[in-house]
Amino acid sequence: MTLLAPSAAQAQATGPSCYSRLVNHWVCPDYWQDRGSEIRSATVQHLEITVLAVVLGLAVAVPLALAARRVGWLHNGILGLTTALYTVPSLALLPLLVPFTGLTMTTVVIGLAVYALTILVRALVDGLDSVPADVRDAARGLGYGPVRRLARVELPLAVPVILAGLRVATVSTVALTTVGSLVAYGGLGNLIADGVRTDFRAELLTAAVLCVVLAVVLDLLLVLAGRLVTPWRRG
Repeated sequence: MTLLAPSAAQAQATGPSCYSRLVNHWVCPDYWQDRGSEIRSATVQHLEITVLAVVLGLAVAVPLALAARRVGWLHNGILGLTTALYTVPSLALLPLLVPFTGLTMTTVVIGLAVYALTILVRALVDGLDSVPADVRDAARGLGYGPVRRLARVELPLAVPVILAGLRVATVSTVALTTVGSLVAYGGLGNLIADGVRTDFRAELLTAAVLCVVLAVVLDLLLVLAGRLVTPWRRG
């Protein structure tokens, strides 16, 4: 994407476009109309990468959290490892993955899932630890085995804490997805990078605002999902 440079005749006849080099407005409806398909495509890609990364992160976080909780000596090691992974700069992590996954969306999804583990593993462990011991004892006394007790008693009671962590992980992943522009799969990050490179104000602001909107919408959806799965907490 580059700024338009209309001819002198066009500028005299209709005036320069609000995203031409002569004007370069921050807010430009002409840009939204002319480049609508590009904006929609970047938004869909951003959403797809975010959802896939969070789902992958959650799929890995669940067994790690269960292992950390069941095996005492693994607890600090797993939490420490996932925290350490979060400190790896994204500018280094994605290039490190490229030799294995190539310049593909998979590279970005795996990288973001690694970052999400820090939040998700800790949220799962804290959520399960928040279940009162007497509740576990009562379930055990009723004949609930470990798996049934986890699925029917512990996880439902841990949902509020787990959901809080999932919300944080999702919103942070929306922001981190933009770094995928390093491998050309950054969704709205591609537009942001181009806007910075070319000083294209309308493109930069539009992509940034859409990132915020996407984060808010996903957060609200998770809040709604939490209310649906925990009806006993309403009111």
